[in-house]
Formats: sequence, structure tokens, C-alpha cells
Amino acid sequence: MTDQTQSIAQGRSSTTRLAGVLAFLLAVFVLVPAFIALTGRWDFYYTLTSVALLSVAAAGVWLTFYIGRINIGQGAYALTGGYVSAILITQYGVSFWLTLPLAGLFCALVSVVIGLPILRLRGVYFAMVTLVLTEVARLTALALPVTNGAKGITSIPLPGELSIFGLTIIPDFATLANPKLAFYLMAAVLMVVTYLVLWRIVNSRLGHLCRSLQQNEELSASIGVNTAMLRVLAYAISSFFGGLAGAIFVAISQSIYPSSFVVQDSVNFMLYCFLGGLGYVFGPMLGTLLLYFGWDLLSVAKQYQLLIYSGALIALMLVLPNGVLSLLDRKGGRK
Repeated sequence: MTDQTQSIAQGRSSTTRLAGVLAFLLAVFVLVPAFIALTGRWDFYYTLTSVALLSVAAAGVWLTFYIGRINIGQGAYALTGGYVSAILITQYGVSFWLTLPLAGLFCALVSVVIGLPILRLRGVYFAMVTLVLTEVARLTALALPVTNGAKGITSIPLPGELSIFGLTIIPDFATLANPKLAFYLMAAVLMVVTYLVLWRIVNSRLGHLCRSLQQNEELSASIGVNTAMLRVLAYAISSFFGGLAGAIFVAISQSIYPSSFVVQDSVNFMLYCFLGGLGYVFGPMLGTLLLYFGWDLLSVAKQYQLLIYSGALIALMLVLPNGVLSLLDRKGGRK
């Protein structure tokens, strides 16, 4: 392939990606609200908001996979982030909008403390340690007085007004005729920003270094890469996303309990990444959408729902081991 031909191919590829991004943004911010307004199915807003927030938490899990670690503990950080936000709002009167970054940063800090020793473990050993994190977080929430034990924290107010220099950026949700739309737009914006950040990380020098850890950590260390720092940094960013998603879930439900996020949620976050495709930045987003709606659609099977769901997942992973997005590579003629 000549340089000119290669340049044309790259230009077409960039144009295709841009068109895809614009089409996605159009669908999320224009077509979906228009469809719901026409049909009057306002309950769809809650469903799509949940999908958006779950995909944000799954994006963090994907980043951990990107450095060669299997993370089955994201539910712990979503639960922690939710409690941090709820406690700050109800007990200290902190604005919801300020609790979002605080919840994410607290989770990132906790992940650094936890990650420093366990990120030295590899493969299944790291996965098994992270598997208990969600249960540890649940038991901690049950035991601490500040979390109100099994009663949880309820009657959390809706997000208030966000203003800068007297200019209202986001109105008080309690004054809105349809706060479901506001929550959906907030979750959709967060999802778009999260995946743009994730894409930027992957395509930066930091991302290339993280990819080297996935391939061969000894080789990376031998050429001067600070592998320990990279592992901890990636894990901290992953946990930040989890805490952020958990904090917004609390605002939507206006309550949080120790059982709000359980081990099954942590497993699902991992499955979203597998189904969408571990080799694709936007894999967790697609995986979340397919699994969330797939489970709901199978509700007609009643007692066979879990059996069919599990069988379908196994079949998909056998047929498409690289995820659903690998179909694009096959269509393009790539192996």
C-alpha cells in the first residue's frame, strides 16, 4: 500500500468514526427523548439512565482489564461512592454536585490503599481478592453507625440548583415537571464524557504504556516503565468511575442500602466488558445495553429466564470470544 493510498484509507476511517460518533450523539440526545415524548413511555428514561450509569462503572472495569487484571470488585466502589454522596448531602448539607467529584476521589483514594498490595497479584489471584471487596463494602455499611446499618439512608433530596457566578447552569430538579428527563440527560452526558476520557487515555502515551503491561510486564519494567505506578493509577481511575456512577444512582433512587450493590453487580460489570469486547473502548457500553435489555426481554420465559440467559451468554462468548464489536472487524475483512 502506497503512502497516498494509506493516507486516503486513514482519512476514510476517521470520517467513518466521526460520522458514527455524531450519529450516536444524535440518537442519545435527540432521537431518544423525541421517541419517548411521542410514545409517552416515561419509564424508558429510568431504564436508559440505569444503562448509562452501569456503562460508566463498566468502563472502569474495562480499564483494569486493559492493564491485564480481572476486576470483580467494582460494585464495592459504586456502593462506597453512593454512601459518600448520601452522607455528605444528608448529614453535612453538601451540594449534590460537589459530592460527585468527592465520591469519585474518595473511591480512588481507597483503591490506591487497597491496590498497592493486591495489584502485585496476577490473573485469578487478583480476581479472587477483588471478588470479596463488594461483600466487604456491604458488611462495612451494615456495621458503621454513619451509614445507618441495614436501614440505609433514605429521604435524600433531589439535586439542587447548580449555578456559577449567579448564572444557573442546572436548575433545581425538584422544580422540574419531569426530573426523569433531567436524570437521563445527566447520565447520558456523564457516559459520553467518561468514554471520551477513556478513549483519550487509551490513545495517549499513558494508554500505550498500559497496553505494554497487558502484553509483558517484565519487558515493560526492563525498559524503565514504572509498572507499579501505572497499575495503581489505572485502578484509581477505574474506581473513580465506579464511585461517580454510584453517587448518581443514589440521587435517582433518593436512598441507599447495604444491598444496593452486591457481588452480582460486580460480576455483571465484568460481563458487560466481555460481551461488548475487551479490545474495544466502547465495548462496555454496548455490552451493558445488550445484557440489560436482554435480561428484561427474557422475563417472558419466567422460571427459565436465568437458564436461557446463561446459555445465551455462554454461546455468545464461544462464537464471539472477542465480543460483539469484533463483528465489525470480520465485516471489514480483518482477522
